[in-house]
Amino acid sequence: MKLKQAAVLTRYFGAMLALMIAVSGSVHAEPVFSFDATPGKLPKTVVPFHYAIELRPDAEKLELGGVEVIDIEVREPTARLTLNAVSTTFASVTVDDGAERADIALDATAETATFTFAQPLATGAHRLRIAFTARINKFDRGFFFVDYPTDNGAKRLLTSKLEPADARRIFPCWDEPAFKASFALTVIVPRHLLAVANMPVTREEMLEPNLKRVAFASTPKMSTYLFVLTVGELERITAEAEGVTVGVVATTGKAAKGRFALDSAVQLLAWFNDYFGIKYPLPKLDLIAVPGGFGGAMENWGGITFFESRLLFDPATNPDSARRGIFSILAHEMAHQWFGDLVTMAWWDNLWLNEGFATWMATKAAEQFHPQWQSWLNGYGQKQFAMSLDARRTTHPIQQRVANESEAMVAFDAITYNKGQALIRMLENYLGEAVFRDGIRAYMAAHAYGNTTTADLWQVLERAGHKPVTEIAASFTEQDGVPLISAETVCQGGAQRMTLRQDRFAIAPARTGPALPPRNWQVPVAIGPLGATPTADVILLRGSAEAAAGSCGEAIKANLGDIGYYRVEYGPVNLTALTKALPQMSATDRVNFLADSWAMVQAGRAEPPSYLALVEQIGADDRRPVWDQVIGVFSSLNRLSRERAERPALQRYARAKLRPVLDRLGWNGSGSGDDDDTLLRSSLIWTLGDLGDEDVIAEAKRRFAGFLGDPQSLPNALRDAVTHVAGVTADRATYDALLALARKSTVTSERTRYYLAAASTREPALARATLALTLTDEVPGTIVTGLINSVGFSGEQPGLAWEFLQKNYDALFVKLGPQFRDQFVASFMTNFSDERRAAELAGFTPAQATSGGRVTAGRAQETIAISADLKARALPAIEAWIKERK
Repeated sequence: MKLKQAAVLTRYFGAMLALMIAVSGSVHAEPVFSFDATPGKLPKTVVPFHYAIELRPDAEKLELGGVEVIDIEVREPTARLTLNAVSTTFASVTVDDGAERADIALDATAETATFTFAQPLATGAHRLRIAFTARINKFDRGFFFVDYPTDNGAKRLLTSKLEPADARRIFPCWDEPAFKASFALTVIVPRHLLAVANMPVTREEMLEPNLKRVAFASTPKMSTYLFVLTVGELERITAEAEGVTVGVVATTGKAAKGRFALDSAVQLLAWFNDYFGIKYPLPKLDLIAVPGGFGGAMENWGGITFFESRLLFDPATNPDSARRGIFSILAHEMAHQWFGDLVTMAWWDNLWLNEGFATWMATKAAEQFHPQWQSWLNGYGQKQFAMSLDARRTTHPIQQRVANESEAMVAFDAITYNKGQALIRMLENYLGEAVFRDGIRAYMAAHAYGNTTTADLWQVLERAGHKPVTEIAASFTEQDGVPLISAETVCQGGAQRMTLRQDRFAIAPARTGPALPPRNWQVPVAIGPLGATPTADVILLRGSAEAAAGSCGEAIKANLGDIGYYRVEYGPVNLTALTKALPQMSATDRVNFLADSWAMVQAGRAEPPSYLALVEQIGADDRRPVWDQVIGVFSSLNRLSRERAERPALQRYARAKLRPVLDRLGWNGSGSGDDDDTLLRSSLIWTLGDLGDEDVIAEAKRRFAGFLGDPQSLPNALRDAVTHVAGVTADRATYDALLALARKSTVTSERTRYYLAAASTREPALARATLALTLTDEVPGTIVTGLINSVGFSGEQPGLAWEFLQKNYDALFVKLGPQFRDQFVASFMTNFSDERRAAELAGFTPAQATSGGRVTAGRAQETIAISADLKARALPAIEAWIKERK
């Protein structure tokens, strides 16, 4: 590292550390919900309780005309009303009988409009009428358009995405989650289009020349970010579930592909009704497939929107295993209909109440309905990713301070989702499944249609379980970091005892900043012997403890069953015993043991050969999650070794370990298509192609050539991996073939597959052609960032992509919106492991434009620094170890 670059990183991380100490140096229980005490930017002197909104979208002019009447309560006399509005022009604003018009002042930075009246409004109920025009956007914020291909030419769909704070882009409103109100929507649209919103249609009125006015029933009280409107050439299939009409809505000709999702939703609705103790309160629940525009899903109450490939299953193009992802995201979003929609966090600092619970519930539901998927075991990487972020200087508590909308946007991260999920699972295990469920039912009953803080949840769980919850849970939610449990065994008089001590686990290279401050948690630590059905003793560890640990020499594992959110570092005696017993561990504990071993290497607490020695013990017939953990480490090291002298030796070693696993499975297999062997086979082909396995590359090319002549010759389960390898090694002819496949298809998942494979080419001229495509209308905005990332990551040309991104930043920002500036740019830079790139990001003005953007950029700078440190430490040691083994 050059001195100047080191100074940049040290100053940044030092400032971050000071902030961390200031805001989270002590753990305290936050108060329960109070509207007046809830954070936010809007005054609470005026509160809305009902919106009657009429919208008239113009898909050609990209304008959204509207009139709204808002019933408000004035809590103290005021002549000024401030609410949220973005990119909105106002025709008029009047109050009550309309005789008095307001003066309007807009603040683009604060995203507010202030209405000033000549006389103060008296305390009590009033009615505000606003005529306005908003924009229909190109990017996925507010109300936006999606152009998509069909067999009959290009079509245009309009839809919305409002979380965290973009309802203000559709209609002026109090756009903070504590300002709950009901919404009665009317829209005027062309007659041939279907409009879908939160509630059912109550009436349709034909208008001239070819329009109709569609009115929807009023919603219950809800936060503004849960409003939804989708308009397009759509069709619906439906089923009934416990008095609720459940529907899948898709573009014409595709709704039948939603049958798996529809059947799953019917099952889930009944199960959630029982689990939460409150029946789903709306008369309908639509699952809306959007053929582009955004990449995930959004839990709008009564009308969940999904990126099309996350909802629809087509046996002609999808692998059978795609059902796993569809079920998971469906369960996540449906859980939100209770956790998030019915009961909503008061402010974005408690976002984890929405996302952590929905993530946990999605896995719990998968275990209930599809136990063969083993979702906790195969999803182990979610917690691992959260812990890797939580061990850094730029981490944050689950409950983090959120000052504004840009910071709310970046709060949607792995700590919020995955650490939140892990904490909930740990608490459920601590309290017991039935007690925990009783607490959740009480929470729902007490706070339905309202807002909460985390303290409200801890309060009901303590009452249900008669155990301390707040102190344990707050130590994980109100402070950052990962506990490190040191575990060692000693033999005393023929009996073995285990000493446990807690510290803070950190991946924070000393040369890039100061040491992380200490933390102390109350950690339920599960310890026990190995076995087919291991049983654990749980110790609530506050500092250090000692416990009986079987007979002398017996292997005793901490975090038995991998339910806890902590790392374990074993002393030499117990480490030796566990290493010898690795094959006897359950797959869950084997993965956990491997993951902790690699984490110690990342933290500089162990040398790389200690991890590789464990890899040597893994048999070619071991389980998919075990090999997935190894594949993840090998892939990371392969990326770090780009343009390094150690790469050939590293790749040879990785190929030698992974190739026997693929040889055992074979290319064709005999599984169901939705089994772990099928998924592991695809992962191995993908990875071995990246590692330069000539036989695998040749076979992938052969199969891709056969696929071009006969699409049925390549099983759906292999298409992603084979096309990726074909893309990585593509010449001009193969590259053109991939683009032709993408352009021909009208299936969103297929188009994405082929575009991303083409973007993975390692030929610079073809990579430049891919980057140029992102500036055209051919490539949907949904996958533009994926293409740029693929050029940098899979195509191993991050410098080329970074140069392009800087040169064309303005055009890409117009196309992709604020999220491109505040999140993607910094995320892309983590493709680098060269510390000078961290300094370049620090100096890239757009990435520093908002406070949320600066947070994301700071995290990316640290990621680069950590990668550079690991590269310098690990690669020479690994190469030396490999040479010694010859």
